[in-house]
Amino acid sequence: MLARRHQGIGEIILKYTLVLLLSLVLIGCSSNDELPDVADTGEQQLYEQAQRYLRSNNWDLAVRSLQLLESRYPFGRYAEQAQLELIYAHYNGYEREAAVEAADRFIRLHPAHPNVDYAYYMKGLAAYTANEDLFSRFLPTDEAERDTSQAKEAFAEFNQLVTRYPDSPYAPDARSRMLHLRNILARHEILVANYYFRRGAYLAAANRGRYVVENFQRTPAVADGLAVMAQGYILLGLDDLAQDAIDTLALNYPEHPNIDKNGEFKSVYTLDGLQRNWINKLTFGLFFPPTPPQFDTRPKL
Repeated sequence: MLARRHQGIGEIILKYTLVLLLSLVLIGCSSNDELPDVADTGEQQLYEQAQRYLRSNNWDLAVRSLQLLESRYPFGRYAEQAQLELIYAHYNGYEREAAVEAADRFIRLHPAHPNVDYAYYMKGLAAYTANEDLFSRFLPTDEAERDTSQAKEAFAEFNQLVTRYPDSPYAPDARSRMLHLRNILARHEILVANYYFRRGAYLAAANRGRYVVENFQRTPAVADGLAVMAQGYILLGLDDLAQDAIDTLALNYPEHPNIDKNGEFKSVYTLDGLQRNWINKLTFGLFFPPTPPQFDTRPKL
Protein backbone atom coordinates (compact mmCIF):
# COMPACT_ATOMS: atom_id res chain seq x y z
CA MET A 1 0.00 0.00 0.00
CA LEU A 2 2.80 2.36 0.99
CA ALA A 3 4.79 1.47 -2.11
CA ARG A 4 1.73 2.20 -4.25
CA ARG A 5 1.35 5.62 -2.60
CA HIS A 6 5.00 6.49 -3.24
CA GLN A 7 4.56 5.39 -6.85
CA GLY A 8 1.53 7.71 -7.22
CA ILE A 9 3.43 10.64 -5.73
CA GLY A 10 6.32 9.93 -8.07
CA GLU A 11 4.04 9.98 -11.09
CA ILE A 12 2.59 13.36 -10.07
CA ILE A 13 6.10 14.80 -9.55
CA LEU A 14 7.17 13.43 -12.93
CA LYS A 15 4.11 15.00 -14.62
CA TYR A 16 4.84 18.41 -13.12
CA THR A 17 8.52 18.11 -14.09
CA LEU A 18 7.69 17.24 -17.71
CA VAL A 19 5.19 20.10 -17.97
CA LEU A 20 7.73 22.53 -16.50
CA LEU A 21 10.47 21.38 -18.87
CA LEU A 22 8.10 21.66 -21.83
CA SER A 23 7.13 25.21 -20.88
CA LEU A 24 10.81 26.19 -20.47
CA VAL A 25 11.61 24.77 -23.90
CA LEU A 26 8.73 26.68 -25.50
CA ILE A 27 9.75 29.90 -23.76
CA GLY A 28 13.35 29.39 -24.81
CA CYS A 29 12.39 28.77 -28.42
CA SER A 30 10.15 31.82 -28.64
CA SER A 31 12.73 34.10 -27.03
CA ASN A 32 15.28 33.24 -29.71
CA ASP A 33 13.01 34.45 -32.50
CA GLU A 34 14.08 37.73 -33.97
CA LEU A 35 12.43 40.15 -36.34
CA PRO A 36 13.97 40.13 -39.81
CA ASP A 37 15.64 43.27 -41.06
CA VAL A 38 12.89 45.89 -41.30
CA ALA A 39 14.97 49.02 -41.78
CA ASP A 40 13.40 49.86 -45.13
CA THR A 41 10.03 48.17 -44.63
CA GLY A 42 6.99 50.32 -45.42
CA GLU A 43 3.82 50.63 -43.41
CA GLN A 44 1.77 48.13 -45.41
CA GLN A 45 4.61 45.61 -45.47
CA LEU A 46 5.00 45.87 -41.68
CA TYR A 47 1.29 45.34 -41.20
CA GLU A 48 1.21 42.32 -43.51
CA GLN A 49 4.22 40.92 -41.70
CA ALA A 50 2.40 41.29 -38.37
CA GLN A 51 -0.62 39.52 -39.88
CA ARG A 52 1.54 36.57 -40.88
CA TYR A 53 2.84 36.28 -37.33
CA LEU A 54 -0.71 36.44 -35.97
CA ARG A 55 -1.91 33.75 -38.35
CA SER A 56 1.00 31.48 -37.38
CA ASN A 57 0.37 32.10 -33.65
CA ASN A 58 3.82 33.58 -33.20
CA TRP A 59 2.60 35.99 -30.55
CA ASP A 60 5.97 37.37 -29.47
CA LEU A 61 6.97 38.46 -32.97
CA ALA A 62 3.43 39.66 -33.65
CA VAL A 63 3.63 41.93 -30.59
CA ARG A 64 7.00 43.31 -31.64
CA SER A 65 5.86 43.86 -35.23
CA LEU A 66 2.72 45.68 -34.15
CA GLN A 67 4.63 47.83 -31.69
CA LEU A 68 7.16 48.71 -34.37
CA LEU A 69 4.37 49.53 -36.82
CA GLU A 70 2.70 51.88 -34.34
CA SER A 71 5.91 53.60 -33.28
CA ARG A 72 7.08 54.09 -36.85
CA TYR A 73 3.70 55.16 -38.25
CA PRO A 74 1.69 56.53 -35.26
CA PHE A 75 -0.77 58.34 -37.53
CA GLY A 76 -0.76 55.85 -40.37
CA ARG A 77 -3.71 54.00 -41.84
CA TYR A 78 -3.01 50.85 -39.78
CA ALA A 79 -2.16 52.49 -36.45
CA GLU A 80 -5.52 52.04 -34.75
CA GLN A 81 -5.96 48.50 -36.07
CA ALA A 82 -2.46 47.65 -34.86
CA GLN A 83 -3.38 48.86 -31.37
CA LEU A 84 -6.42 46.57 -31.35
CA GLU A 85 -4.48 43.59 -32.61
CA LEU A 86 -1.79 44.27 -30.04
CA ILE A 87 -4.39 43.57 -27.33
CA TYR A 88 -5.19 40.26 -29.03
CA ALA A 89 -1.52 39.28 -29.42
CA HIS A 90 -0.70 40.04 -25.77
CA TYR A 91 -3.72 38.07 -24.62
CA ASN A 92 -2.90 34.99 -26.68
CA GLY A 93 0.72 35.20 -25.59
CA TYR A 94 -0.47 34.84 -21.95
CA GLU A 95 0.57 38.43 -21.21
CA ARG A 96 -2.68 39.27 -19.43
CA GLU A 97 -1.50 42.47 -17.74
CA ALA A 98 -0.02 43.77 -20.98
CA ALA A 99 -3.30 43.01 -22.75
CA VAL A 100 -5.23 45.04 -20.17
CA GLU A 101 -2.76 47.91 -20.44
CA ALA A 102 -3.07 47.89 -24.24
CA ALA A 103 -6.88 47.83 -23.96
CA ASP A 104 -6.91 50.69 -21.47
CA ARG A 105 -4.65 52.70 -23.74
CA PHE A 106 -6.90 52.13 -26.75
CA ILE A 107 -10.00 53.15 -24.74
CA ARG A 108 -8.23 56.30 -23.56
CA LEU A 109 -7.04 57.28 -27.03
CA HIS A 110 -10.15 56.27 -28.99
CA PRO A 111 -13.22 56.43 -26.71
CA ALA A 112 -15.56 56.88 -29.70
CA HIS A 113 -13.95 54.29 -31.96
CA PRO A 114 -16.50 51.89 -33.53
CA ASN A 115 -14.50 48.93 -32.19
CA VAL A 116 -13.85 50.23 -28.69
CA ASP A 117 -16.30 47.60 -27.37
CA TYR A 118 -13.70 44.99 -28.32
CA ALA A 119 -11.19 46.61 -25.96
CA TYR A 120 -13.71 46.43 -23.09
CA TYR A 121 -14.44 42.81 -23.94
CA MET A 122 -10.77 41.85 -23.97
CA LYS A 123 -10.25 43.49 -20.57
CA GLY A 124 -12.95 41.23 -19.18
CA LEU A 125 -11.56 38.18 -20.95
CA ALA A 126 -8.06 38.85 -19.61
CA ALA A 127 -9.38 38.95 -16.04
CA TYR A 128 -11.63 35.94 -16.71
CA THR A 129 -8.67 33.75 -17.67
CA ALA A 130 -6.12 35.28 -15.29
CA ASN A 131 -6.20 32.32 -12.90
CA GLU A 132 -5.57 29.81 -15.67
CA ASP A 133 -2.08 28.43 -15.86
CA LEU A 134 -0.24 25.56 -17.48
CA PHE A 135 -0.76 23.22 -14.51
CA SER A 136 -4.50 23.87 -14.13
CA ARG A 137 -5.04 22.56 -17.64
CA PHE A 138 -3.51 19.20 -16.69
CA LEU A 139 -4.83 19.11 -13.11
CA PRO A 140 -8.20 20.92 -13.10
CA THR A 141 -9.25 22.49 -9.81
CA ASP A 142 -12.56 23.76 -8.47
CA GLU A 143 -12.95 27.33 -9.71
CA ALA A 144 -14.96 28.24 -6.59
CA GLU A 145 -11.99 27.32 -4.38
CA ARG A 146 -9.64 29.77 -6.09
CA ASP A 147 -9.04 33.41 -5.25
CA THR A 148 -12.14 35.25 -6.49
CA SER A 149 -10.57 38.69 -6.97
CA GLN A 150 -10.06 38.08 -10.70
CA ALA A 151 -13.59 36.71 -11.06
CA LYS A 152 -14.98 39.89 -9.50
CA GLU A 153 -12.82 42.04 -11.76
CA ALA A 154 -13.91 40.10 -14.85
CA PHE A 155 -17.57 40.46 -13.87
CA ALA A 156 -17.13 44.23 -13.46
CA GLU A 157 -15.41 44.56 -16.85
CA PHE A 158 -18.03 42.49 -18.67
CA ASN A 159 -20.77 44.43 -16.91
CA GLN A 160 -19.24 47.67 -18.15
CA LEU A 161 -19.28 46.31 -21.71
CA VAL A 162 -22.93 45.17 -21.68
CA THR A 163 -24.01 48.39 -19.97
CA ARG A 164 -22.21 50.71 -22.38
CA TYR A 165 -22.68 48.63 -25.53
CA PRO A 166 -25.69 46.33 -25.07
CA ASP A 167 -25.86 45.66 -28.82
CA SER A 168 -22.18 44.82 -29.17
CA PRO A 169 -21.47 41.50 -30.92
CA TYR A 170 -19.40 40.62 -27.85
CA ALA A 171 -22.26 41.31 -25.41
CA PRO A 172 -23.92 37.84 -25.64
CA ASP A 173 -20.67 36.06 -24.76
CA ALA A 174 -20.00 38.58 -21.98
CA ARG A 175 -23.46 37.95 -20.48
CA SER A 176 -22.92 34.21 -20.64
CA ARG A 177 -19.59 34.54 -18.83
CA MET A 178 -21.18 36.83 -16.24
CA LEU A 179 -23.72 34.11 -15.39
CA HIS A 180 -20.88 31.64 -14.95
CA LEU A 181 -18.97 34.10 -12.77
CA ARG A 182 -22.02 34.74 -10.55
CA ASN A 183 -22.33 31.00 -10.00
CA ILE A 184 -18.66 30.76 -9.05
CA LEU A 185 -18.84 33.72 -6.66
CA ALA A 186 -21.99 32.35 -5.00
CA ARG A 187 -20.50 28.88 -4.62
CA HIS A 188 -17.34 30.37 -3.15
CA GLU A 189 -19.43 31.91 -0.37
CA ILE A 190 -20.89 28.48 0.44
CA LEU A 191 -17.42 26.94 0.60
CA VAL A 192 -16.35 29.70 2.98
CA ALA A 193 -19.43 28.99 5.12
CA ASN A 194 -18.43 25.32 5.25
CA TYR A 195 -15.01 26.39 6.48
CA TYR A 196 -16.62 28.49 9.21
CA PHE A 197 -18.71 25.50 10.31
CA ARG A 198 -15.53 23.46 10.70
CA ARG A 199 -14.07 26.25 12.81
CA GLY A 200 -17.19 26.58 14.94
CA ALA A 201 -17.88 30.12 13.71
CA TYR A 202 -21.61 29.62 13.28
CA LEU A 203 -22.65 33.27 13.03
CA ALA A 204 -20.07 33.89 10.30
CA ALA A 205 -21.33 30.81 8.45
CA ALA A 206 -24.97 31.91 8.69
CA ASN A 207 -24.06 35.37 7.44
CA ARG A 208 -22.35 33.88 4.38
CA GLY A 209 -25.47 31.88 3.59
CA ARG A 210 -27.64 34.97 3.96
CA TYR A 211 -25.30 36.93 1.67
CA VAL A 212 -25.78 34.31 -1.07
CA VAL A 213 -29.57 34.36 -0.70
CA GLU A 214 -29.72 38.15 -0.81
CA ASN A 215 -27.13 38.86 -3.51
CA PHE A 216 -27.02 35.82 -5.82
CA GLN A 217 -30.64 35.10 -6.63
CA ARG A 218 -31.25 32.61 -9.46
CA THR A 219 -27.93 30.84 -8.88
CA PRO A 220 -27.81 27.13 -7.92
CA ALA A 221 -26.06 28.05 -4.66
CA VAL A 222 -29.16 29.78 -3.21
CA ALA A 223 -30.58 26.46 -1.99
CA ASP A 224 -27.38 25.68 -0.10
CA GLY A 225 -27.38 29.27 1.16
CA LEU A 226 -30.76 28.68 2.82
CA ALA A 227 -29.52 25.37 4.27
CA VAL A 228 -26.45 27.16 5.65
CA MET A 229 -28.68 29.80 7.25
CA ALA A 230 -30.93 27.15 8.80
CA GLN A 231 -27.98 25.18 10.17
CA GLY A 232 -26.16 28.24 11.47
CA TYR A 233 -29.24 29.57 13.26
CA ILE A 234 -29.92 26.13 14.79
CA LEU A 235 -26.41 25.99 16.19
CA LEU A 236 -26.78 29.54 17.52
CA GLY A 237 -30.06 28.67 19.21
CA LEU A 238 -32.02 31.09 17.02
CA ASP A 239 -34.88 28.68 16.36
CA ASP A 240 -37.33 31.19 14.86
CA LEU A 241 -34.83 32.36 12.26
CA ALA A 242 -33.88 28.75 11.60
CA GLN A 243 -37.50 27.76 11.03
CA ASP A 244 -38.00 30.66 8.61
CA ALA A 245 -34.98 29.50 6.57
CA ILE A 246 -36.22 25.87 6.67
CA ASP A 247 -39.71 26.85 5.52
CA THR A 248 -38.29 28.89 2.64
CA LEU A 249 -35.96 26.04 1.65
CA ALA A 250 -38.78 23.47 1.78
CA LEU A 251 -41.12 25.69 -0.25
CA ASN A 252 -38.68 26.59 -3.01
CA TYR A 253 -36.35 23.57 -3.04
CA PRO A 254 -38.31 20.58 -1.70
CA GLU A 255 -35.84 18.16 -3.31
CA HIS A 256 -32.88 19.54 -1.37
CA PRO A 257 -31.09 16.69 0.45
CA ASN A 258 -31.44 18.49 3.78
CA ILE A 259 -35.25 18.54 3.52
CA ASP A 260 -37.20 15.36 4.28
CA LYS A 261 -40.60 14.38 2.83
CA ASN A 262 -42.34 16.20 5.67
CA GLY A 263 -40.49 19.45 5.02
CA GLU A 264 -38.30 19.06 8.10
CA PHE A 265 -34.60 19.86 8.22
CA LYS A 266 -32.30 16.82 8.00
CA SER A 267 -28.89 17.20 9.60
CA VAL A 268 -26.77 16.03 12.49
CA TYR A 269 -27.94 19.21 14.20
CA THR A 270 -31.69 19.81 13.93
CA LEU A 271 -34.28 21.84 15.83
CA ASP A 272 -34.82 18.71 17.94
CA GLY A 273 -31.17 18.67 18.98
CA LEU A 274 -28.08 16.64 18.14
CA GLN A 275 -28.88 13.51 16.12
CA ARG A 276 -26.29 10.91 17.13
CA ASN A 277 -26.14 7.52 15.42
CA TRP A 278 -26.63 4.37 17.46
CA ILE A 279 -22.95 3.37 17.40
CA ASN A 280 -21.98 6.74 18.84
CA LYS A 281 -24.61 6.35 21.56
CA LEU A 282 -23.56 2.79 22.46
CA THR A 283 -19.90 3.76 22.70
CA PHE A 284 -20.68 6.89 24.75
CA GLY A 285 -19.40 9.14 21.98
CA LEU A 286 -16.14 7.23 21.41
CA PHE A 287 -16.87 6.18 17.81
CA PHE A 288 -18.43 8.12 14.92
CA PRO A 289 -18.64 11.49 16.66
CA PRO A 290 -20.81 14.20 15.00
CA THR A 291 -18.96 16.01 12.23
CA PRO A 292 -19.28 19.68 11.29
CA PRO A 293 -22.11 20.21 8.78
CA GLN A 294 -21.03 20.79 5.18
CA PHE A 295 -23.20 21.90 2.27
CA ASP A 296 -22.40 21.36 -1.41
CA THR A 297 -25.19 19.89 -3.50
CA ARG A 298 -23.45 20.27 -6.84
CA PRO A 299 -23.44 17.10 -8.96
CA LYS A 300 -20.33 15.06 -8.30
CA LEU A 301 -17.99 14.87 -11.26
